[in-house]
Amino acid sequence: MTAISVIVPLYNELESLPELTRRLFEALDDRKFTESLGEGTGFEIIMVDDGSTDGSAALIRKMIAERPEIRMISFRRNYGKTAALSAGFRAASGEVVITIDADLQDDPGEFKAMVSKLQEGYDMVSGWKQERKDPLSKTLPSKLFNWTTRIFSGIPLHDFNCGLKAYRRELVASLDLRGEMHRYIPVLAQWNGYRVAEIPVRHHPRKFGKSKFGTARFFTGLFDFLSVMFITRYLRSPMHFFGMAGLGSFSAGLCISLWVTADKLMNHRPVSNRPILFLGILLIILGVQLFSTGLLGEMLSSRPSRSASYTVRETANLGEEIIRNLKA
Repeated sequence: MTAISVIVPLYNELESLPELTRRLFEALDDRKFTESLGEGTGFEIIMVDDGSTDGSAALIRKMIAERPEIRMISFRRNYGKTAALSAGFRAASGEVVITIDADLQDDPGEFKAMVSKLQEGYDMVSGWKQERKDPLSKTLPSKLFNWTTRIFSGIPLHDFNCGLKAYRRELVASLDLRGEMHRYIPVLAQWNGYRVAEIPVRHHPRKFGKSKFGTARFFTGLFDFLSVMFITRYLRSPMHFFGMAGLGSFSAGLCISLWVTADKLMNHRPVSNRPILFLGILLIILGVQLFSTGLLGEMLSSRPSRSASYTVRETANLGEEIIRNLKA
């Protein structure tokens, strides 16, 4: 069993890869560090090429020839960071799994501190870019995102989207990611009963390339947050959400209809030209539809699916069983 698996999602980071690899091996070649875990030996570095078009995959193949600890998963096209992390988690064999971005802004020198915090009894340790070296166009939306997520989730983290994180294998195996949910892994973890901690980490300015962050991701992140809120609270019991909403709508519509009927019988007021009657009918229909949606949700939730949301073009230096798992 491998002691540590390091997952590196990347997209068009050709210039950063040589220096990143050197830094990773400087941090991981310390045998005392891996042996201190007491579980497994050695390490592996899983490079997940998210459909790069700059020759990143070819460079990784050359690196594998020199250092067999490197593995590669290459997608047929760009699927996004969530898919890359999901594939990396499936392929990881380490008892401790660490994720780090490929843009050289995260520091592999923080691995020891994160693993040490993990050994205090936590299931996940998230980095906090306390002194962030990014332009205002990235830091301001990030602060708004972190503040919103902290308020609505109740989890007191400062930096939910930091790429530098450490996990226990048990937590990684339980994750079912899609969309842009990599931002909300701490939320998913804590709401599923895992212990989550955060430590400050060093952050460096970007040396090569450009950021993959765009304004569109802010809105997709908002929709994914709503999905996470629903999934974590109502995935296993959708009737609790749709049933209550349907019951409220149906009850309101029924009360309106009964009032209009009573008013007709007692006061002889016509009902054909009263808009409130149509509102009551609409609420009753809406209530029935919501209740039916809850029943369908209960039926579907009993048949969970964990099919992959990506297609793999190429792998290198991975076992047969792992390859079958990636393509399942």
